[in-house]
Amino acid sequence: MSTVVNVEKARPVTPLGILVEHLETAVTQAQDNPSLKEHLQQCLRLAALLDPYLDECTTDESPALAAIALSTQQEAWKQRFSDGSTVRELEQEMLSGHVEGQTLKMFVHMTQAKTVLDIGMFTGYSALAMAEALPSDGRLVACEVDAYVADFAKSLFEQSDHGQKIEVKVGGALETLGKLAEMKESFDLVFIDADKKEYVQYFQMLLDLNLLAPNGFICVDNTLLQGQPYLPPQQRTANGQAIANFNLVVKNDNRVEQVMLPLRDGLTIIRRL
Repeated sequence: MSTVVNVEKARPVTPLGILVEHLETAVTQAQDNPSLKEHLQQCLRLAALLDPYLDECTTDESPALAAIALSTQQEAWKQRFSDGSTVRELEQEMLSGHVEGQTLKMFVHMTQAKTVLDIGMFTGYSALAMAEALPSDGRLVACEVDAYVADFAKSLFEQSDHGQKIEVKVGGALETLGKLAEMKESFDLVFIDADKKEYVQYFQMLLDLNLLAPNGFICVDNTLLQGQPYLPPQQRTANGQAIANFNLVVKNDNRVEQVMLPLRDGLTIIRRL
């Protein structure tokens, strides 16, 4: 089913990664000014060594999670889209990764959640990370729009005893949320990492249709989206503007309280009041 290719270096997709890239360029252009170059090099060291240090100080991922990360890195995503296997363009950078996965896992432990909803599963790294923290009778429902990716993830879940806790729903996230609401489903913890332009709708459906349990939590990925929400509006893409709008909607909704963490590409934790 999958095609293995040479491993490509991931491009920077977080505010910190983009900052490092700019500093690397600035250092090379400051050769004639030793003082400026030294300041830039120190800035570069502070920025570039942070993520590796976070990785180093965080509990190692399980072998099953490491296998998902490696398989995602090696998959020929561009080819999969060009040959029609996937319905949208995908890339390895969409994986949530080690530190964020461990963070989500810790949230499941801390909240003692028994039911989790993952909106936007991709290859299943975040889903399995959270499933690893669920009790043996816990359940995680994962929404994925792409059938190829869903099968890709399910084959990797089979390598873990925790994979049996995961139920994959294939289809558009909004449609799946509607069906879950009709079935009176409710979740202790929800992770949103799907279509950025639909974030506001996911959030409102979770609250309006009681898909989020009383006192439940929502974790939302990419709420800093490469720095675009706090950069001048003319520097935002459509997704950047969508995230800026989402952050404002959450801030002004008196049904919740929230905190935004500068973890990777931004992670907002929302608690239903």
